[in-house]
Amino acid sequence: MDELALGCDVLVAGGGPAGVPCALAAARSGAEVILCQDRPVLGGNASSEVRMHIVGADASGGRGRELQTEAREGGIIEEIRLETCVRNPQRSASMLDLILYEKCRAEPNLRLLLNTTVVGAEVTDGRLTHALAQRPSTEDCYRIAAKVFVDCTGDGRLGAEAGAPFRRGREARSEFGEALAQERPDDYSLGSTLLFTARKHGVPMPFVAPPWARRFSEEDLKLRPHASAGVDRGLEYGYWWCEWGGVLDTIKDNEAIRDELLAIMLGVWDHIKNGGDHGAEEWALDWFGFLPGKRESRRFVGQYTLTETDVLGSRPFRDAIAFGGWPIDTHPPRGVDAAEEQPATATPVPHLYDIPLRACVSAEVPNLMFAGRNISATHIAFATTRVMATCAAMGQGVGTAAAHAVAADVDPAELSDLPDLLEAIQQQLLCDDAYLLGVVNRDPRDLARQATVKASSQQAAGPAESVLSGQTRAVHGPKGAPAERAGEGCHRWMSDPARGLPAWLELRWEQPVEAASVRLVFDTGLHRPLTLTHSDAYAEKMAWGRPQPETVAAYRLEACVDGDWRALDAVTDNYQRLRVHEFEPVSVSRLRLTVEAVHGLDHARVAEIRVYGPQE
Repeated sequence: MDELALGCDVLVAGGGPAGVPCALAAARSGAEVILCQDRPVLGGNASSEVRMHIVGADASGGRGRELQTEAREGGIIEEIRLETCVRNPQRSASMLDLILYEKCRAEPNLRLLLNTTVVGAEVTDGRLTHALAQRPSTEDCYRIAAKVFVDCTGDGRLGAEAGAPFRRGREARSEFGEALAQERPDDYSLGSTLLFTARKHGVPMPFVAPPWARRFSEEDLKLRPHASAGVDRGLEYGYWWCEWGGVLDTIKDNEAIRDELLAIMLGVWDHIKNGGDHGAEEWALDWFGFLPGKRESRRFVGQYTLTETDVLGSRPFRDAIAFGGWPIDTHPPRGVDAAEEQPATATPVPHLYDIPLRACVSAEVPNLMFAGRNISATHIAFATTRVMATCAAMGQGVGTAAAHAVAADVDPAELSDLPDLLEAIQQQLLCDDAYLLGVVNRDPRDLARQATVKASSQQAAGPAESVLSGQTRAVHGPKGAPAERAGEGCHRWMSDPARGLPAWLELRWEQPVEAASVRLVFDTGLHRPLTLTHSDAYAEKMAWGRPQPETVAAYRLEACVDGDWRALDAVTDNYQRLRVHEFEPVSVSRLRLTVEAVHGLDHARVAEIRVYGPQE
């Protein structure tokens, strides 16, 4: 193999649901980024190779209440979900692969290396200096120098190669005082899964199982819903509970686990087709995976270890860079072999909770960060942070922090002791439409904070000044943020339906300001679930295949310059939540947003307007 030397500011290993947002966030924040992904496609467990739907803090819609509790993640993962929703009404798994690829390809600061596996690391004086990677498809070896390294591999390959400490298995109850933990520690983990999709053909479709397929009776599967009504229970997509391997080493035994999972998954389908009346006579497998969807392996030891107490109590962290809210979702390590146990035990998390930056920074390697299922958490806390939308939120937070560390010429390990830099990281995350509990817009660069607001009309629940509240979602309702950090109100301007559209909102300054960009945040129905899924029942809970009904479709931006109104931009086909408009610097005394059309409502909704001057 040829050896090639590469260099960057931030090296991200792993292109799954944490790695892609991490790389995008770092690149968009000004860092030069290399993203190494060991597969031919991006997305990890959400990709076409595995096909698990992305879930997160909204608990698949279980928390959602319109204008009260909006728990779906914002930022980069929301951008990706909205893009996939509109461009992929057919729910093709490969379309998500494409959209993730497009997002990476569009960033000038990001170099994507697909089919490239990080296999080693060089450490000098305790610091990572180089990652070693191989790409067999081109017979290349890479020696990649970076200032900050981020392990988003899931399995923690980069950090392990660098000698960073990590945990495996399940802790004892006494170690962290966790009531949900077991009495004694062990090396067991959540198992892995192979999924399938199937189609109805309108004619009988026989199925002959291979001789090595497992044999299941209805008694064996009595606690595992299949071929029935409900999310993840139908014939068209299944089954997350086809799980096995948690009593083995999910890294070293991955090939053996894959073989057994094939036998299990095909055995379950054989039972559905040939083991009784499941209404499946005309159904046939359309696709099934050969790449196990892995849930758990290494968890790094960070500057802080997140625990059950933290998530159930929604403990505030001054260095929060993401939030979670999925239940504490544990599975029996024996998977389907534990026929007398429920396939999952979900302990509800009462409120949304913080994920601190320190849980994403190595305790011993100062320039190593991590995001995803390998962060510093106990097994019990991991059982809620592990889901992919939460991983994506962490990825954006870590990528943003990595870029700020590079720009400030400090190690990530120093960030927790630098309050001004932590504040800048959090404010950048809010600016990029991430949500952090109790953190509001305090960005001194935002000129809109100096303005007053007037609108053509408004509702009592959505006054015009809400666009300057510093918060862009409602979380004061049931299962939202704790009351002391929720911020009452729906945090958006809503025009009066009786006045119709167009409707306008205007910022006014006492003295002209020099503006060069405007950032708009629209309502995209964050109280509803939204994710690419192959479960028909789950898709029916969403507004899929079209823009979200609350979202502004067409609008104009105008500036008052020397007493005259000047057009800045106009959009006729918006479906995104965050829109950024950049233009030549202009001295403005008033800025007007005119909403001309909304996709599904009879009034305008706008959560935030920010205005920035020329960048330094």
